[in-house]
Amino acid sequence: MTILSILSAVLLLAILIVVHELGHFWAARLMKIRVNEFGVGFGPRLFGWKSKKHGTDFVIRAIPLGGYNAFHGEDGTEAANPGGEKVTEADPEAWRNQNVWKRMFVVLMGPVMNFLLAFLLATGYYWVSGIPYVTGVDPYISQVNGAGPAWDAGLQAGDIILEINGENMLDGTMDTLLGAIGGYQEGEPPLRLTVRRGEETLEMEMTPRWNEDEGRMMAGVMIGGQYRTETERANLIQAAGASAQMCWRAGEMILNALKNLVTTGEGLEDTSGPVGIISLVSAQVRTGGFDAFLELLISISINLGIMNLLPIPGLDGSKLILGLFEAARGKPVSEKAEGIINAVGVILLLGLMALLTFRDVWRIFQ
Repeated sequence: MTILSILSAVLLLAILIVVHELGHFWAARLMKIRVNEFGVGFGPRLFGWKSKKHGTDFVIRAIPLGGYNAFHGEDGTEAANPGGEKVTEADPEAWRNQNVWKRMFVVLMGPVMNFLLAFLLATGYYWVSGIPYVTGVDPYISQVNGAGPAWDAGLQAGDIILEINGENMLDGTMDTLLGAIGGYQEGEPPLRLTVRRGEETLEMEMTPRWNEDEGRMMAGVMIGGQYRTETERANLIQAAGASAQMCWRAGEMILNALKNLVTTGEGLEDTSGPVGIISLVSAQVRTGGFDAFLELLISISINLGIMNLLPIPGLDGSKLILGLFEAARGKPVSEKAEGIINAVGVILLLGLMALLTFRDVWRIFQ
């Protein structure tokens, strides 16, 4: 990893954190709730400045792994705020003196800002660069089984089969290739393959074999699809429509991955903490440049928005559940109970963060 790629990854995380917390901050301002401190990062204070108009202390801290808003009177009407004066039940700017729906609106706007960021970035990208459309699929060899026909012929993973017996295999589907292999009859001459391997074009022969379990001729390979795309210029409305579809698909993929993680444990090994994310972003930016940075910013922003809506203590989703419970029963959860819930959530999240960080660092040095 280069210094530039690492800084790009840190910048990406910083953008996501700041945008999320700005969602809470602006919503609080709109609801006339005072924000005593707006912080980016945790740990020792590096520098900051105070707004004379609104009294908010904007702080940058040493560990850039999160952010927060310290709302006036959030810890109860008897707590002393950073300004020194006591918070009373008549204080119109205090958090706990607000209507529950106002507080829920402030909580919700953090994840909403992450979704909005992804949508706006994707819309701008499509508007400037055009919308890519899939025009076909170029089949390629994704895996070669040992001691099979493809192995004997010299095929390798990543090879693209251009022709079989002079017939074009790149017609936009994988059916032609699979049909040419599966349609081979025993006793016929070997199939003549024209293969592209990197910049080279190779000629080779392969004789498929009958597979009793599958009941067909097989070559001993796994076939993948390399999408062929064309970019079409778009106006702002078309770009916004394509952006909405892309964000929706990304959200569905994340939700399906979460469902599989909870029900079957699938994807547990691929779960990463901040160090793993920085490593991934660094690698992608190093090879893909600005486009890769933007794509990761969009997808991780959607991911962050969804994750924060989960009903896990300490996250926005848990606060929304408590708000709905308060609205249903007509009075808030006791400060003690809410404090315990949040404390447990923070401990669990910090423990998970430490575990994932340890595993990410271990992987780097393996």
